[in-house]
Amino acid sequence: MKVGVLTGGGDCPGLNAVIRAVVRKGTQEYGREFIGFKDGWRGAIEGRTVPLDIPAVRGILPRGGTILGSSRTNPFKTENGVRDIKDNLAKYQVDALVAIGGEDTLGVAAKLYEEYGIPCVGVPKTIDNDLSATDYTFGFDTAVGIATEAIDRLHTTAESHMRVLVVEVMGRHAGWIALHSGLAGGANVILIPEQRFDMDEVCAWVNSRFKASYAPIVVVAEGAMPKDGDLVLKDGTKDSFGHVRLSGVGEWLAKEIEARTGKEARTTVLGHIQRGGTPSAFDRWLATRFGLHAIDAVHDGDFGKMVALRGTDIVRVPIAEATSKLKTVDPALYKEAGVFFG
Repeated sequence: MKVGVLTGGGDCPGLNAVIRAVVRKGTQEYGREFIGFKDGWRGAIEGRTVPLDIPAVRGILPRGGTILGSSRTNPFKTENGVRDIKDNLAKYQVDALVAIGGEDTLGVAAKLYEEYGIPCVGVPKTIDNDLSATDYTFGFDTAVGIATEAIDRLHTTAESHMRVLVVEVMGRHAGWIALHSGLAGGANVILIPEQRFDMDEVCAWVNSRFKASYAPIVVVAEGAMPKDGDLVLKDGTKDSFGHVRLSGVGEWLAKEIEARTGKEARTTVLGHIQRGGTPSAFDRWLATRFGLHAIDAVHDGDFGKMVALRGTDIVRVPIAEATSKLKTVDPALYKEAGVFFG
């Protein structure tokens, strides 16, 4: 059996750890051959491949990004995309695919399996931690660590100038990064997509901190929205999965705070910094375990499944189930953080 591997969607720390684990165990214990498709589904459509063997994955465990490259290509929005994938799988004699990605990448894998019978196994990857079938996705822990360190550093400069510092983190539909890093970093306001915010309340929290001779830190997820407003967009363009480009809520928020409170406010947008660099120890551990169990599923012929973390166990769940609903922040969790607002 020859197994294809691809990484799709946004890159994140831990992708290489999955590739390494899949290839190492698959080669050593199951005698499989491996081939990598370059740049996610685009490589599967265009037939661009690289050989994957044990020497090819040596030394990649601590590396960020992905040695296979990635893209946000949607085969179902590409002319003859599915047909080309099937043709290339036949051309390279690929018997199964391991698709490593988030909601969009795995959604394609689920549809290819269910509607076209292409044998796929999924591995959950996203710094947003918003896949409902798994307790955690790899990449999330690293992103939270990076955001927390940034917040720690911003406290000192905020206090030096007694100004408001707004930190914009990633999180289109789910505020997991904002909540975890904001709580860990001692933020005074945390704003997430799941809870529309009231600007009067935000300004009251800001003023409260200044009255205590303390410079406030506001952490906001890129998808957060005011009660009387909409998403702040970078522009109106959409990717092949229909997502608009978010950016700017942090800058908008700083201007509103400054205008309403008279306090100087500045914005730091962490952006792709959260996705870059070496993965944390936890993400290396989780990604490696996901890879080991993914190749087990391929060996067992248990296709249409995604590996998932439940407690400390790695289990298999239908990919369709994993992508049908996003995992968002429970209001009770957000309420816990509210103790530190203001």
